[in-house]
Amino acid sequence: MLRDAPSHYSTFDVICCAPPALTFTPNPNHPMEATFDNKTNVLNARIRTHDNSVIYTLRTSFGYRGRKDTVLWDENPPAGAGAAAVAGAIHWQEKSLEVGGHRKSCKELKRCAGRFYNRTRHWRWASDRKEYEVVYEREEWKATLDHNMCIAGRFAVPFRPHLFSKSPPPMVHLTKRALDEDEVFLILVFIYCEARRQDRTNSSRLDASGEVV
Repeated sequence: MLRDAPSHYSTFDVICCAPPALTFTPNPNHPMEATFDNKTNVLNARIRTHDNSVIYTLRTSFGYRGRKDTVLWDENPPAGAGAAAVAGAIHWQEKSLEVGGHRKSCKELKRCAGRFYNRTRHWRWASDRKEYEVVYEREEWKATLDHNMCIAGRFAVPFRPHLFSKSPPPMVHLTKRALDEDEVFLILVFIYCEARRQDRTNSSRLDASGEVV
């Protein structure tokens, strides 16, 4: 974790060894719960806590080949680091992630297990860190530990339009266990996975001539 600022975080339950029904309830362990203020573009958004304080800002640059870099700016850096500091980044064209100034390829960070129809994806920043199984279901990404028995984080992306109410904003939850080592890494993984999912969804809506179907 890049800083020690408990006031940045609201409260939700730290669930470990949970049953399949996964819910979060208030708990005094001070994990992170924050929303993205851009409902339609998580690559260019401010991440805010329950009191509307900005803790991170995401900015994405583009080149002639499309997305270039998505930079995660820490809006509350340590003293002497300036108004904002780079916490991490996604380098799209290189297919790499950067955390704390260290850059690694996604091939190095991710492994797949299982067969084609039952394949699972696992992410780990380093060999001495925890490995997270990352899955998407019901408009939400989940990062779990211990063979899917323990939740480390969630990233809700409810972009589906609602007829009679506004869609809630994207929201990221990280347990205290995840915050201790992999706060920035998991945020980047969630954003990377969601952007790739949206890319695949958008491309599937095009017919052979490139028109939306």
